[in-house]
Amino acid sequence: MEKDYYELLGVDKNANVDEIKKSYKKLALKYHPDRNPGNKEAEEKFKEITAAYEVLSDSNRRARYDNCGNAGADGGFDFNQGFSSAGDFSDIFNDFFGGGFGNRPRTKGNTENQGTPGADLRYDLKITLEDAFQGMQVPVHYVTNVRCDLCQGVGSEGAIKPVQCSTCQGSGRVRSQQGFFTIERTCHTCYGEGKIIHNKCKKCAGNGRRRDEVNISVSIPKGVEDGAKVKVSDKGEAGARGGKNGNLYVCVKITPHKVFTRDMAHLYCKIPVRMTLAALGGEIEVQSIDGAKIKVKVPEGTQTGTKLRCREKGMPYINSHARGDLYIQVIVETLHPKNLTKKQIELLKALQESENLNQQPEGFFNKVKKKYSMF
Repeated sequence: MEKDYYELLGVDKNANVDEIKKSYKKLALKYHPDRNPGNKEAEEKFKEITAAYEVLSDSNRRARYDNCGNAGADGGFDFNQGFSSAGDFSDIFNDFFGGGFGNRPRTKGNTENQGTPGADLRYDLKITLEDAFQGMQVPVHYVTNVRCDLCQGVGSEGAIKPVQCSTCQGSGRVRSQQGFFTIERTCHTCYGEGKIIHNKCKKCAGNGRRRDEVNISVSIPKGVEDGAKVKVSDKGEAGARGGKNGNLYVCVKITPHKVFTRDMAHLYCKIPVRMTLAALGGEIEVQSIDGAKIKVKVPEGTQTGTKLRCREKGMPYINSHARGDLYIQVIVETLHPKNLTKKQIELLKALQESENLNQQPEGFFNKVKKKYSMF
């Protein structure tokens, strides 16, 4: 017994195309085999509503169906022959599954995009703080896949370009129809490459690249910071069969310095200063990161922990002629009581007497009360 197409789709006989399409989309989503794996009833229902939709969505076939039934609509829908209204069905199933159904546009294989790109490489480099200050050229050695010089990366003898695969027409993928499903697989002839090499290069076995040692010189800029990555374009792994080379990233590690610590472009160091110089004031001589001798003024009464600033004596800012500052932290040295001379002892006693002159000694707890108001 023939089933009524309008009844299958749940629409009135006067329904317009938009109403028919809307109803079919709802039912197709419900009964689609991908949503009901192994359910024969759902599969049969899906075939029926799809056959109904194909007829009722076509104005000519719908008119013949209304007049003569299924016979007038050319016998309905043959799933083994695929969809005749591919565009409409593609639109519907793209809404459901994001594409991948019916006559989906074919994608180009890797060879249409000039082969497979090579991987990026990483090289760890240790340098000193002085190297980072000056900048330098560093010889770098590593082993990777390089472009075959015999076939120029093409993969065939004589650098003859590969020919397009006749099985997949260069897409690297083949498609087959199984019932109402379209299955796409990697091409069994070119293995997804999209092209065929008839005379493979003996040096690289048709791959277009081979393992070899690479020796290059890398420029490390002035002011480079610890952990920075210096990019060297096209010096990574060679691409297969003419593919674009990857990049080389040189990761810089700066070894700790014995004197200086660094914060971006600023440098810091600790300098011991004699007690008398800190008390009376004066000058000290300090060597900067570039080896130059600089004189630094120590103010009278300088205490331990005081920071003295030397402008533009730090590290260079990267890609700039400007430099950061050097900060010197003063560490006041006290005289060692065991090494004092007789003259030094006499001077210290005189200093002590002058400090106590006209001063009444304070008890320990009185001093604490003055310093901390909480007592």
